[in-house]
Amino acid sequence: MTNSTITAVPGVEVGHWTDLDAATGVTVVSLPEPNRVVCEARGGAPGTRETALLAPGMKVETVQAIVLSGGSAFGLASADGVMRELAAEGRGHPTPAGPVPIVPTAILYDLIVGAAQPPDADAGAAAYRACSPEPVVLGSVGAGTGATVAKWRGFEEMRKAGIGSAAISVGDATLGVLVALNAVGDVIDLDGKQITGGPAGERPPAFQGSRENTTLIVVATDADLTKSDLLRLSVRSHDALAATLRPAHTRYDGDIVFVVSCGEEAADQDLLGESTFDGVARAIISAVVAARPVAGVPAVGDD
Repeated sequence: MTNSTITAVPGVEVGHWTDLDAATGVTVVSLPEPNRVVCEARGGAPGTRETALLAPGMKVETVQAIVLSGGSAFGLASADGVMRELAAEGRGHPTPAGPVPIVPTAILYDLIVGAAQPPDADAGAAAYRACSPEPVVLGSVGAGTGATVAKWRGFEEMRKAGIGSAAISVGDATLGVLVALNAVGDVIDLDGKQITGGPAGERPPAFQGSRENTTLIVVATDADLTKSDLLRLSVRSHDALAATLRPAHTRYDGDIVFVVSCGEEAADQDLLGESTFDGVARAIISAVVAARPVAGVPAVGDD
């Protein structure tokens, strides 16, 4: 597999809009149709749009794109621009008045970095127009531009994170992961190596740094899965998040996972679950390794 990012999944495209001055951005995942999508939030402070529609039993099943945005709740406006672009292409849920694009969106808090100017609808439109099947650009771009980690020990310990991705072959199917990593916790790999510092097992007596964060994850596969199957993959996604971020799923994080089935390949569900765990962990580590300093926040290894 030459493409080790989420766009290795056939039909999946990703685009970024990046504002380095404001230290924020938007990342759009354009999806092939038809598809099925679920989401699961385990952090205590999620910021989302159109996610209720993703629950099992809802009328609309296929979505056109998923938006990840910086800017806190202000960044939800970026989805308006994506909807505008999709409607111009005739993509959306069919209605008597024309197609209505379905664009689930989730945001992260990056207002403490840079100029605190959140993305708007034009930013979302630009990210959608930049969508490509090429390998995803990683690091301090798109929704990861102002993303940071390791904040629970104080702002002086804060380090840059950003966009990470991974792809894994599972028999004839492909599974891809995209992460916008913006966590209160430290990053630790699956071998127990401290990536951002913080002794393993250390628990904070009190949070000293930012109390607004959130890690956003998109998992996509061309395996043919039901929504119940997808929900099982969301569990393994959150398991990997908790294994690589400490602490994780706090009341200061809005951690949310979207899981997409957009193909007809057969795949062993147990193997898909373990591949999801591995892929999410890899993507989280890549989000830190690929990050570069932005707005005075150092990257790992730049101390």
